[in-house]
Amino acid sequence: MTVTPHSRPRLHTEQDLYQCLLACQQQSSLEEPAIASLSWEIPSLDPLMVLQALAMAQQPHFYFEHRRQQMAIAAVGSAVAQCSSHPQRFQDARHFMDDCLRRCQTVHSPSLLHFFCSFTFFPQVSPGAPFPGATVFIPAWQVINQGDRTSVTANLEITPQTALRAVTRATWTTLEQVRSLASPVMSLCHRLDAMPGQVLSEETDASRSPVPFQASVQAVLGAIAQGHLQKVVLAHALDVVSPQPFSVVRSVDNLRRRYPDCYVFSTGNDQGHSFIGASPERLLSVRDRALVVDALAGSSPRGRSPQADAELADRLRHSPKERHEHQVVVDFIAAQLQAAGLTPRYAPEPDLLRLSNIQHLHTPIQARMPNSLHPLTLLANLHPTPAVAGVSREVACQEILRHESFERSLYAAPIGWVDHQGNSEFVVGIRSAWLHGNRARLYAGAGIVAGSNPDRELAEVHLKLQALLQALV
Repeated sequence: MTVTPHSRPRLHTEQDLYQCLLACQQQSSLEEPAIASLSWEIPSLDPLMVLQALAMAQQPHFYFEHRRQQMAIAAVGSAVAQCSSHPQRFQDARHFMDDCLRRCQTVHSPSLLHFFCSFTFFPQVSPGAPFPGATVFIPAWQVINQGDRTSVTANLEITPQTALRAVTRATWTTLEQVRSLASPVMSLCHRLDAMPGQVLSEETDASRSPVPFQASVQAVLGAIAQGHLQKVVLAHALDVVSPQPFSVVRSVDNLRRRYPDCYVFSTGNDQGHSFIGASPERLLSVRDRALVVDALAGSSPRGRSPQADAELADRLRHSPKERHEHQVVVDFIAAQLQAAGLTPRYAPEPDLLRLSNIQHLHTPIQARMPNSLHPLTLLANLHPTPAVAGVSREVACQEILRHESFERSLYAAPIGWVDHQGNSEFVVGIRSAWLHGNRARLYAGAGIVAGSNPDRELAEVHLKLQALLQALV
C-alpha cells in the first residue's frame, strides 16, 4: 500500500492550501481524479465534538474510540466511497483501497490517511436495508486524538474541472471551525447537558416471529444433541421508540463513559441511519505488522460485592461449559491464522476481561503479519468467528437464519479502519444498536452449546440489552 508524497510548502495560510491543491490538480485527469490528503496538527480536542459540529444526517460518519487507550477518531463526510453486497466484498474493498492510494497525494502526514469500513454479518442484505454488505470510504474530514496530540485531515477529490478557489475557501473555513472547537469554552458536556433526556417504550411488530428466544435456544440444543453442530450464537433484537429523535453524540458519550474498557463506535450512512455500540471484542489489530486477535467467549455477571464478584469469576474460570465455549473460539482463530501462514502465540489459560456489568474469558492471540498479507484478507477468513456465529460455521449460520426473525445487518460484524501502511483496527459490532430518527433496534446475543440453559441465556441477553438501554436514555 503506497501513496505519493507531494512536494509543497507548509500549509500555514489559505494561499498555501490553494497552491498545494493547484499542484494536485495539475496531476489529475477526468479519467483519474487525484485525491489530496492534507493534515494539520491542532490543539488537543475531543473528536466527538467534531462529530457533533460537522456531521449532518445526509452524509456518512464514523466514530471509533477506546478511552483506556487514549485513542479516538471522528470522520465526517465522504471524499470517495464504495459499497458492495456480494460474497467478494472484502476483496472489492481491498481493490478500492489500492486504487485510491495510487491516486492519493498526501501533505504533511501520510500515515493519517484512513479508510473507514463496515461489513454486514451476511454479505447479502434485503432490498431497502440501511447498510449494504460492505461500505468503505475516505472521509472528507477526519480528526484523530492520540494521547495529548490531535491532528485534523481534509481529503479532497480533485479533477481538472474542480473550482479550486471555492474549494480552498470552503476547506479553510471548515479547518478554522474545527480549530475553534479546541477553545476551553467549547464544552461537549455543557452542550449535552442542555439536551432533554428520553423516555423509551417497546415497539411491537406483528410481522416479527412470535417464537420466544427460549424456544429457539431449545431447538438449537436439540440440533446440537443430534450432532449437527457444536455451537450456535443466537441474537435477540429489541425495538424501541422515543418521543424525540435519538442523539448519536449523546448515546456515544454515554457509552464511552460507562464502558471505558470497550471500543465505542458509531457509523452512519447518508440516509440518517446510524449503528452504535460498545464492543469488548477486538476482531483484529495490526500495528507495524504486529497482529492481535481477541478470543472472547464465555461470560458471567459481575458480583454486587468484591467477594461475590470473585466467586463468580472463579466459577467462570472453572465452568466446563464456559471453558469449552471459549476454547472453540481460540482453536478456530489459531487455525485461521495458521492457514494464512502465520504462527499464532497465546497463553495456555484465558484471563478475564471485566466490564461494568459482565465479565468474559479472554485470550489475546498474537502473530507477525508479512507485508504480503492484507488485513482485509485475514478479516475475510476470520469473520464470523465462533464467538458470534458458531461451530461449524456454515451450519451455524444456517441455524441463525432459521431462528432469528430479524436481519442482523451490522450486528456482530466487522467495523473499523485501515490506514495506508496496513495498520488497522476492527471490532466485532456487538452490544450495539441501530438508530434512525426516534426508532432504535437493540441487539444482543448468547452462545448456545451443550449444557446451555434457555432461561440463563435469556438472562444474559437481557443483561446486555439493559446496558444499551441505559446508554440511549
